[in-house]
Amino acid sequence: MSEVDNKKKQINDIVSVVKLSSLLFSGMAFFKFVQKHFNISFSNFNYSLTIQFVIVSVLILTLIYSIWAFSTTKKFNKKYIIRIQIIENYIFVLIFLCIILLTGAHRSDFKFLFLFIIITTAIQSGMNQGLIIAFTSSIIVLTIDLIYAQGLMENIYFEKDLILAAVFILTAWPLGFYVKTERNHIEKLQNLANEDGLTGVYNHRFFHEALREKLISYKKENRPISLIFIDIDHFKHYNDLYGHQKGDQVLKIIGSLLKEIIVENGIAARYGGEEFAIILPDTLEQDAIKIAENIRYRIQETYFEGEENQPKGKITASMGVSTFPDKAENEVELIKCADDALYRAKFFNKNRVETYHSILDELKKEIEHKDIDLVTSIKTLISVINAKDRYTYGHVERVVFYSRLLAEKLGLSEEDKKKLVYGAYMHDIGKINIGEEVLNKKMPLNNEEWEVLKQHPANGVEIINPVKSLSYIAPLILHHHERYDGKGYPDNLKGENIPYLARILTVVDSFDAMTSNRPYSKIKSHSEAIEELKKCRGSQFDPDIADAFIEVIEENKDNITY
Repeated sequence: MSEVDNKKKQINDIVSVVKLSSLLFSGMAFFKFVQKHFNISFSNFNYSLTIQFVIVSVLILTLIYSIWAFSTTKKFNKKYIIRIQIIENYIFVLIFLCIILLTGAHRSDFKFLFLFIIITTAIQSGMNQGLIIAFTSSIIVLTIDLIYAQGLMENIYFEKDLILAAVFILTAWPLGFYVKTERNHIEKLQNLANEDGLTGVYNHRFFHEALREKLISYKKENRPISLIFIDIDHFKHYNDLYGHQKGDQVLKIIGSLLKEIIVENGIAARYGGEEFAIILPDTLEQDAIKIAENIRYRIQETYFEGEENQPKGKITASMGVSTFPDKAENEVELIKCADDALYRAKFFNKNRVETYHSILDELKKEIEHKDIDLVTSIKTLISVINAKDRYTYGHVERVVFYSRLLAEKLGLSEEDKKKLVYGAYMHDIGKINIGEEVLNKKMPLNNEEWEVLKQHPANGVEIINPVKSLSYIAPLILHHHERYDGKGYPDNLKGENIPYLARILTVVDSFDAMTSNRPYSKIKSHSEAIEELKKCRGSQFDPDIADAFIEVIEENKDNITY
C-alpha cells in the first residue's frame, strides 16, 4: 500500500470512529427517551424491559457495524463509494432528526449531533458536501424551532439555534476548505511521484503499477487490455547531431501528442530513454493497431527541428502491439510480447506498427494435442535463452524473416516452408545449456569454450525429441552448422549429404551472424557480407542457395534495417 493510500485509510478510520461516537450519543439519547417515556427506573426494571433493551442494543450495534463496513469497504469503485457516502450522510441526518424530535424537539439537548456528520462529511467529501449538510442541518433545527415553539411570546430557542446554525456553517466552511487544499496538495504530490518530469506522461514505475492493477481486475472478468510500445527511430543519431537538449524537446513534443491522443481510459507512460508505452483497457488488438497507426502517422507528420538530417529526413517511430489475454497471460508476457513486436517493427525498416506473433503459437494448431504442453515448455526455454543472450532473440527473428524470403525465392512447397521456418525459429534452442559467460564473452572463445558452444545443435535435438510432432525439424537443428565442403560440425557432412533445408538455414544463419553485433566477432556491412557469401560459395555454402540468397538480399535491401 502506498503512503497516500495509507493516509486515506487512516482518515477513513478516523471518520468512522467519529460516526460511531455520534451513534453512541444517539443511543444514549434514545435510551433517555425510553426511560422517561416508560417511566423506567432501576427499582422497577423488569425482565421484559431487559429483553427489549437487549434487542434495541443489538439493533444499534448492528447499525454501527453496518456503518463501519460501508465506511471502510473496498468492494466498490470510487463512483459508487461517493454515492454510498452521500446516502449514508443523509441517513445520519435522519437519525439525528428523529433523536431530536424524541428528546424534546426545540427543547432537545442533542441538536449538537449534527456537528458530527458535518465534520465527517467535510473531511470525507469536501467543502461543497460539508456546506450542503451544514445548511440542511441548520434548516432542520430552525424549522423545528419555528414549528414547535410558535406559541411562545419570545422564541429564545430560535435565537439560540441561529448561533448553532452559524457554528454548523463555520465548521463546514474552513474545515472543507482545508481538506480541499490538502487534497490538491496530495494530488500534486501524486502527480510528481507518478509523472515523468520531462514529457508529462506517466513514469516507468506508475506504468508497472497501473498495468499490474488493471490485469488483476481484468483477468477476473476476462476483459481485453492492449499494450503499445513505442520507440523513436534513430534517436541516438539525432542526439549526437544536436545534443540532448534538442533530443529532450523531441521527447516533450511526442509526450504531448500521446496525451492529446490517449484521452479516455488509456495510460501513456515513458518507459525509458526514447521508449514510450501505452496501456489501452477494453481494447482489442485490431483497435489498438488503429490507435498505434494514428500515433505513428501523427509523429511522422509533426515537424521536429533538424529532422531533415535524419536518415529518412523525418523523425519517425516504430511500434509493437500485444493484447491480453489473446497473446499473453500475465504482465511479464504482455510486456515481452509488445517488446518482441516492437523489435520486429525496428527490424522491418522502422516507422511501422507490428503485432506480436509467435511461430510456436502457430505451430500449436498443427501438432498433436498431447504435445502442446511440451511446445509451451519449449517456448519458455526460448524466452530463457533470450534473457541470457539478447543477440539470440534478434538473430532468431531475423533468420526466420530471411528464411521466409528465401523459401519464396527457391519455390519451396508449403510443407517445406513450414519446416524451414519452424527449424529457423528453434535452431539455437540448444544454447539453453550454455552459460552466459560463454554466450556473452567479448574476447575470442578458447578451445574449451568453443567445444561447449559446438554442442548446441545436438543439445537442441535432445530438447525437441520428446515432441514427436517436431521430429521433422531435428535435421535442421542438428546440421545447420555443417559446411558444404565437409568441414562443419557435428557430423562433417558434405555437399548434398547435408539435408537441403539445413543447407538453406546455414546460408541464412551465417549471413545474419556476419551482419549482427556479436560479442566475439566484428560486424560486417551488408556489402561485405554479400562478398563473403560469394567468396565461400562452394566451400562453406551450397553455391545455388548462396546465389539465390544474394538475389533476395539485393531485392529487399530497402525493406531491411541492418
